[in-house]
Amino acid sequence: MQISVTRNPNPYPAPTGNYGFGQHFTPHMFIVDWKEGAWRDARIVPYAPFCLDPACKVFHYGQEIFEGMKAYHHKVDGSVHIFRPEMNIERFHRSCDRMCMPRIDSELFLRGLDMLIDIDRDRVPESPDSMYLRPTMIASQRGLGVRASTEYIFFIIIGPVGSYFTGGVNPLKLRVEETFVRSAAGGTGFAKTGGNYSAALLPIKQAQDAGYDNIIWLDAKEMKYVEEMGAMNIMFVYEDRVITSKAGDTILHGVTRDSVGVLLKDMGITWQEKAPAIAQVIEDAHSGKLKEVFACGTAAVVTPVGLIHYKGADHNIGDGGEGKLTRKLRDMLTGIHSGGSPVHPEWLHKVPTFAETAVR
Repeated sequence: MQISVTRNPNPYPAPTGNYGFGQHFTPHMFIVDWKEGAWRDARIVPYAPFCLDPACKVFHYGQEIFEGMKAYHHKVDGSVHIFRPEMNIERFHRSCDRMCMPRIDSELFLRGLDMLIDIDRDRVPESPDSMYLRPTMIASQRGLGVRASTEYIFFIIIGPVGSYFTGGVNPLKLRVEETFVRSAAGGTGFAKTGGNYSAALLPIKQAQDAGYDNIIWLDAKEMKYVEEMGAMNIMFVYEDRVITSKAGDTILHGVTRDSVGVLLKDMGITWQEKAPAIAQVIEDAHSGKLKEVFACGTAAVVTPVGLIHYKGADHNIGDGGEGKLTRKLRDMLTGIHSGGSPVHPEWLHKVPTFAETAVR
């Protein structure tokens, strides 16, 4: 499928200073429509609001999915690389299947992403900042009634970002959520769909109002085993191993999570995928067996956890600071992102220059 390009005649100035997260977007976006059983009219157009009917199914039944990816500028040659895009595309397809939405061809997905980044290449910030990529699909059919839409819009918007957390890379204070649950077996926990995130807003706000940065989710069945941290995966570092919950139908299959697992194995460190009991985590934190805790995800990469609140009490992790392994893993990943590390070059997809988007 050909992708048409309409340049923005009045591209707004690039932002300067601290980008924050998710506040700035480039002058163009990629769009393709699903109509009459096929994807049609792939195009790059000026970034602008959508005009949608108030009866569109996305507004009433939440039939939508999205992804979170990043592209990085390499100082050595000025090239731009996307980190492990094939994994995000695979995860997007799993979300499509679960939410009863049509898959978009992987080649079209990646080509649209490449061309969009290329046309706004001059907006990709230098390290340690990056370009955040947000592919999204929404149900656009007009009409009420609980059934899958027959029309969809797939679009990609991109923008420069800095640190995900306003305080930068500082140890997080987390509160274990003991009332609400994120997902149950057979649900949508593994899909990147908005309902998973909107349902988390209340408990996260309650934790933040109490002075904590985010929450730790427990399993829905027993409220006993650790699953995730807010919208990120979480890992527990012991002397001889690193433990994290096994990715399944209640837990998001994180790309950074998988990458950390590979790096740990490269270092000869055992990576154990099993849900730790929260009571054991707290006991091990007090005994000193638990050395470090960190969260990981595309937006925040690797972030230390310094304190966990559970059963009405605060429990420090180690000395409350960032652990050595946490720092090493973040440095390894950011080194790969920026092109400064020779490790796992296969994880980087170089964005080509297209004749139809090249700035002349």
